[in-house]
Amino acid sequence: LQKIGLQLRATLENITRLRAEGEDFRWYLKLKCGNCGEVSEKWQYLRLMDSAPLKGGRGSATMVQKCKLCSRENSIGMCLDIYRAEDSEKFKTIVEFECRGLEPVDFQPQAGFAAEGAESGTPFNDINLLEKDWNDYDEKTKESVGIYEVTHKFVKC
Repeated sequence: LQKIGLQLRATLENITRLRAEGEDFRWYLKLKCGNCGEVSEKWQYLRLMDSAPLKGGRGSATMVQKCKLCSRENSIGMCLDIYRAEDSEKFKTIVEFECRGLEPVDFQPQAGFAAEGAESGTPFNDINLLEKDWNDYDEKTKESVGIYEVTHKFVKC
């Protein structure tokens, strides 16, 4: 079992508690087989709500799949965290993947993120980070809010 953290870095403007919203949030990844090195061509998504049994009754994982090339059964699980105002412009692990033979090599943020106004607590839902930038207006504080320059990296935990 190898733990790999997905770290996000972004500049937050008047916003905090950036997070993946709900168990149906889709983490779009490209995955590599640890056995033969084959990388998925298409983006695949993981959701917290998904669960598949592991061979031999050893519990379950978020995703269990057979490698198209070498037929090895691999699996991956995950647990989440939140990106706060004080994390702005720093890399912070927002999701940890528990990898058994399957390793994430790329990530594409899409829709489904949520956050709130740093001062006001105003909820902002269905934030789409595909363009790596997002902005809106907080009516309560009469200030613009935004998430900018979203980048990521993978780290071994």
